[in-house]
Order: sequence, then structure tokens, then C-alpha cells
Amino acid sequence: MPPRRAVTGRSQEPRQRFVEELRLLRAQKGDSLRQLGDVLGWDWSLFGKMEKGQTMGGPEVAQALDQYYGTAGLLLTLWEVAAGDPTQFKERYRRYMTLEAEALSLWHYAVSVLPGLLQTADYAYDLLSAGGMSGDELTRNVEARMGRRELLEGNHGPRFRSVLSEAVLRTPLEDAEAWRKQLEHLIEIAKRPNVTLQVLPFSSGLYGLESTAVMFLRLPDGRTVAYTESAHRGELIEDPQPVERLQRAYDAVRDLALSPAESRKFVMRTLEEVPCDPST
Repeated sequence: MPPRRAVTGRSQEPRQRFVEELRLLRAQKGDSLRQLGDVLGWDWSLFGKMEKGQTMGGPEVAQALDQYYGTAGLLLTLWEVAAGDPTQFKERYRRYMTLEAEALSLWHYAVSVLPGLLQTADYAYDLLSAGGMSGDELTRNVEARMGRRELLEGNHGPRFRSVLSEAVLRTPLEDAEAWRKQLEHLIEIAKRPNVTLQVLPFSSGLYGLESTAVMFLRLPDGRTVAYTESAHRGELIEDPQPVERLQRAYDAVRDLALSPAESRKFVMRTLEEVPCDPST
């Protein structure tokens, strides 16, 4: 069999090919790194490091670039191959990421940890570290998670509601100052007109989602899909019947939760309980 001929003349090494495509697409668009950072909401230096091959970024970054350049998943696919673990981001999760970016509204229930859209960098770092990540992989995923928060910002951000089990607020970070900043971030983000934050107190008793963190997405075509998640796996659910059952359970949880105003007071009381740094 004759050797395979390179059609494009570009690198056949996955990581280098990813870098080449990033450079080519930005050149064709005519953007500077700073302009790219301003448009997509990440620090421009991240894109510079990606184009030098110093970091891979994360799947959310690759997806955002695909949407901006109109490359229909090319960069996300190249990222997945170059990252060396094609099983890490399976088809359902890739599809969920696409749907999340398109959603008109999102609503979420948190069993034990904050959703990524509400996390500070310190919280994300500690959470992902506890899950076994380290090194460049950890850095990439924290950067990507911070980038995802941009979804809620701006004048056209989708509506987002999150109901937090009290357990989420009773599980602090080891660093008291980092935990203080996380709680302050919750208070600030809840002031945004498109964000609603509620707390489900322990006193509410048993309910239907004790062991299930779930995100619902309302899509432009009128459908609602759900994404359930545990520490070890996530599942995208598009079948209307199980989505409806989950929605009824969520509605019951929301009805048991404190009002947004009372929830803000709850978070503020939690903040007041955080010990102050004696050196400040």
C-alpha cells in the first residue's frame, strides 16, 4: 500500500495540527489576540498560549472558538484527539455543551457542590483537585470552567435559576478566605437580573432529588432537556417522559426552597460565620 499523502500540507501530529488551525482561523478572521479575548470573554493570554502550544485550553474554549469561527465542531474534535483521551468527552457530553450554549434558560439543582457557572477559580481548583486532577489537566479545566461563567454575563445572557441544598453551603473550602470570596461571589451574582438563587434548607425534610444534581435547558425549538450528574458520570436526557418526571421533582424542590430574598439572607449569614483572617 502506498504511503498516505498529506492533502492539506499541515501537520499530522494532533497537538501541532490543533495549534496550526487556531493560528490559521484567527488570521483568516483578522482578529488580534486581544480582540479574540474581548469577544469570547477569556483572557487574551490564554489564546496566545494555545497558539504557541503551551496549553490546550479546555473543551469549552474549543467549543466557543468553533462557534465564533463557524467551524462546526472541528476544533473541539481536534482538541479531543490532541488531548490524548478521546473517551473523556463522549458524544453526549459534547452534545450537552452545544445545547448549553444555545439554551434560552437554564435551571439547576445542586446536591452537594456548586454548579460550575457559580464557582470561583479557587472553588473549581479545590473541587477538581479532590476529584484527582493535577498538573496541566487541572489548569486547563479550571480555565475552561471560568470561561463558562461568561455564559451568564452581558445583556443577552440566558435566565438561570439554581437551587442549592444547604449541604452545599455547609461544605466550606479549607482556605477560609477563598471560601469567603466564593460566598461573596454568590451574593453578587444573585443580583444580576437573569440569575435567581435559592437555598433548600435541611429543615425541608426529604424530597425527590436527594442524590441527583440536575440541569435543565430550555432550547430555542421549545424542547427541554436535562443533564444529571454524579461524581463519576453525567447523562444527557432528551426523552420527554423522563425529563418531565425530573421536572416535577425539581418543581417540588423549588417549592420547598427559601425565596430568593430569604436565600440571599441565608448566604449572608453563612458568610458572617466564616472566620476572619487575624492578620487583616
